[in-house]
Amino acid sequence: MKHRLLALAISLAILTAIAVNHAAAQADGRSQERIAREVRHELLMLPWFGVFDYIAFKVDGGTVTLMGQVVRPSLKSDAENAVKRIEGVERVENKIEVLPPSSMDDGLRLTLYRAIYGYPPLEKYALGVQKPIRIIVKNGQVTLEGVVDSEADKNLVTLRANSVPGIFSVTNNLQVVPAQ
Repeated sequence: MKHRLLALAISLAILTAIAVNHAAAQADGRSQERIAREVRHELLMLPWFGVFDYIAFKVDGGTVTLMGQVVRPSLKSDAENAVKRIEGVERVENKIEVLPPSSMDDGLRLTLYRAIYGYPPLEKYALGVQKPIRIIVKNGQVTLEGVVDSEADKNLVTLRANSVPGIFSVTNNLQVVPAQ
């Protein structure tokens, strides 16, 4: 009888520990989701975050890693400072690259913007404050980041970008996310 009670008590203790760990893991998952939502919001609210900047992030527990490329050095530090203030963020790893200043790249950015967002079939992406297609130019190399509605739009953006003179290469990292 004592052995059965002891076995029952040990089983109960193990099950309780498993339940507590499971609940903690679920709470941590919800916490990470909340942090990710707040990080996304804070980044989108940065006043100088524009179509020529791309910032991505990863949440791992209380650590947020920022990645991407920006034109202004102040945007790199602004992004880090905004994320640091979020409840639950213990550490920020800022791996954002500041693009080198270049009048040639600045000209290419404007020409690419007009070629993509000014083209009638793609004008729908020009609506709203935060543009879904990010145009990153570094030393004449173009990287397109963001989202489009269809594979056809993704290909059309690539064609439009490749039509701009003075560009050495175009890397299209656009993701296709169908409109809801």
